[in-house]
Amino acid sequence: MAKAPEEPREIFPDMVSDCKEIFGDDLVSIILYGSAAEGYYRPGKSDINFLIVLTETGIDNLDRAFGKIGRWRKKKIATPLFLTEEYIGSSVDVYPIEYLNFQRHHEVVYGKDVLDGIVIDPKMLRLQCEREIKGKLLLLRKVYLETEGKARALRELISLSLPTFLAIFEALRYLRGREDPADRRQKIKEVCGEFGLDRDVFGTLLDLKEDKVRLKDDELGELFKKYLTQVRELAIKVDRMEV
Repeated sequence: MAKAPEEPREIFPDMVSDCKEIFGDDLVSIILYGSAAEGYYRPGKSDINFLIVLTETGIDNLDRAFGKIGRWRKKKIATPLFLTEEYIGSSVDVYPIEYLNFQRHHEVVYGKDVLDGIVIDPKMLRLQCEREIKGKLLLLRKVYLETEGKARALRELISLSLPTFLAIFEALRYLRGREDPADRRQKIKEVCGEFGLDRDVFGTLLDLKEDKVRLKDDELGELFKKYLTQVRELAIKVDRMEV
């Protein structure tokens, strides 16, 4: 049975071979993104994420990949994100947070770097930050109630939701003029300092996600309430933010 690799690069040759076999001349690029590209890959726990860029003809024939998807999943390869260059060019204004994070944390496995040269509109980026923060705040409150305060469910909710805020933090750093990519803890330090947030709250949330700390059930409940408060504060400040 296939298993997750110790290092993402171990599967690059097979991934390139598979994609060439499936799409042939319609394959433009294979690009690694996500935790594996940022240096946070954990064998057996982290998914490996790829952008696969195809021609317009190739994107209309995704069914060619049916025979490979199951095999990829066994190696912890998430179902790839299939795009075309035309789609990328026409959607940067709609998803600037995502494209900024792709651009700052990626590795070209095959083909051309379609992310090179992407220009992010600060106004659209700020607008998406506000929309994402406010939307996630509503969702966090809803799911928080559904957990009924059970520790296991709260831990899972933190693990699933925190990456979204780390991506938003990267966008906020960019809006504050920081052009360089940063690791997770540097993002937290800088954004909490800039926006007057509680760095300890987000640091502890990250420690939980990375299995570096264990909290008692009541401590976890109090942490999550602080999490909600901090997200609410961030929503207010980003709403008032000028770019």
